[in-house]
Amino acid sequence: MKYTLMHKNICVADIDIDEDTAVILSVDNIMAKEHLPLGVVHPLRHQETVDKAALNKWWTGRCIPASRMGIGDALETLGIHSSQMLLTKCLGLSLSDHYWVRPAGSDMSWESVNFFDNDFSDDIGDVLFGTTVKSLNFDYASPDNTSDGNLQKRWKILDTKRCLIKSGSKPYRQQPFNEVIASVILDRLGIDHIPYRLMWIEDKPYSVCDNFVTRSSELVSASRLMQIRPKENNENSYLHFVNICKEIGIDIVPTLDRMIAFDYIIANEDRHFGNFGLLRDPDTLEWIGPAPLYDNGTSLWYDKQTSQLRTDEIICKPFKKTHGEQLKLVSSFDWLDLSKLDGIEDAINSFLSDDRILKYVSAERLEAISDELRNRIDRLSDIVLKHTAAEQISLTDDEPDEDEAESYDMKME
Repeated sequence: MKYTLMHKNICVADIDIDEDTAVILSVDNIMAKEHLPLGVVHPLRHQETVDKAALNKWWTGRCIPASRMGIGDALETLGIHSSQMLLTKCLGLSLSDHYWVRPAGSDMSWESVNFFDNDFSDDIGDVLFGTTVKSLNFDYASPDNTSDGNLQKRWKILDTKRCLIKSGSKPYRQQPFNEVIASVILDRLGIDHIPYRLMWIEDKPYSVCDNFVTRSSELVSASRLMQIRPKENNENSYLHFVNICKEIGIDIVPTLDRMIAFDYIIANEDRHFGNFGLLRDPDTLEWIGPAPLYDNGTSLWYDKQTSQLRTDEIICKPFKKTHGEQLKLVSSFDWLDLSKLDGIEDAINSFLSDDRILKYVSAERLEAISDELRNRIDRLSDIVLKHTAAEQISLTDDEPDEDEAESYDMKME
């Protein structure tokens, strides 16, 4: 079917989409090249041409992943065979950016269809949460069709605000609790972040946060930013991202310093390139600045058995494989006052000791989480005291040599 790729009310390009597979078959009549999604234009014979494969990767990347909890049952309820089929049913509209597709010949405007200003259906969210049955009359106008991530989640309008509600995973369903704990820690450290709160639905815990993207801003992930240009031979992934941000006028280093140190404290295992980035003005394409920290739930040993919770080795992302290696990328700890976390264990214990929470997080597990969190704070305090230029990893090296990494990890982990 023929569509026009839109960026708010700006006509970007004419495209042809296969409704069954969501594949973009052709790209014609590019009208606003500068508004194309980042990373879908490549140089070819001295002319910039749309990379159709990259555009397809961006487009299908907007759909619910096949790894989403419960997606198989949801698709069966909806009577469709893949989540890609949901994209055009909501015109590709999202609450993270302002791209959408307008059917050829239509005169609809962004103001009339966007989810920032207009109400949207709860039908898809109900299906994703398994609270509805098969029907022939589903209203597909929902930002849930374009939500990413593996955990069960949905968008809901609460007190006029667009809010994201997200579940936890078995066996402890701990991610919603972790989001609240992370918010407390970030508050104390003065790090820009999105606050999370707890919601109970049918005696199950969910985290809730307000949407931080607005009608005049949009989120551009680090993974998308890193498609602006190829990585150079002298760049590791950290320097690649830092340099790209510098080239577009953003000093991202202070934000990364805070993110890396915070992720060490909470033992975050899933800070991938898709859950941090920059905010951009969709109208002027000017960069606003770093996005606040969000999506911190895959942390605090969320899926580890209590007996294994005190393990020192934590595999992490995005720049290095362990927190010990990643901390060496921090340029400065001058901003960090760990005394602000004094008594954090009491705050966590007070929060987690709710009877409803204790059904998921036992008193023994609560104590182990608090103890190990304090251990990591104390270790980080030692690292900050010993932090010298000689201990910094060279940003021009892709990886430290094995001896260097091993000796440093012994000190840090």
